[in-house]
Amino acid sequence: MRITGGTAGRRRLKVPPGHGVRPTPDRVKQAIFNSLGSRVTGARVLELFAGSGALGLECLSRGAASVVSVERSARHAALIRLNLVEAGLPPEPFELRTQDAFAVIHQLAEAGDRFDLVLADPPFGEKNVGRRSESLSQQLLDEVRLPQLLAPDGWFVLGHASRDTLTLTPPWVEEKTLRHGDSVMVFLRVV
Repeated sequence: MRITGGTAGRRRLKVPPGHGVRPTPDRVKQAIFNSLGSRVTGARVLELFAGSGALGLECLSRGAASVVSVERSARHAALIRLNLVEAGLPPEPFELRTQDAFAVIHQLAEAGDRFDLVLADPPFGEKNVGRRSESLSQQLLDEVRLPQLLAPDGWFVLGHASRDTLTLTPPWVEEKTLRHGDSVMVFLRVV
């Protein structure tokens, strides 16, 4: 896995061993950032379920003003710190929080923090034919504090499995959907 663009483009990223992390594939990352275009430059970014930190580090490489990455696993968080150093990215605009993503959402909302981009590609959920999804992606959509974290004109980019049919409820509005294999990335905004 690599950073696909910006100042650290082509730098390799380490991925935690085992099946605990499903890194966002480079092709999917490239499609995400092609779609986001200049929205990344100067953006305040929140990365939830960071895993290897690939999406947040990609944002830093492409000129984001700041990135807050959230990863619950201390082992994975240590690898994210290593990836930041090995990619040669500046540590000052980067904050890593080793906490549960939903707890951080509440803390940031209470503090009044706002982000131009919120990125989340959590572990995939089960196939949910004939019933409402219970996946982490659906839980993020249902989290009432999450929309409060978006700045005006901010976007939420959410990954999920194609077999996991999500229920989109207000205030979320879909701007765009990218599909690649079993991965789906939905670009959302608040109305």
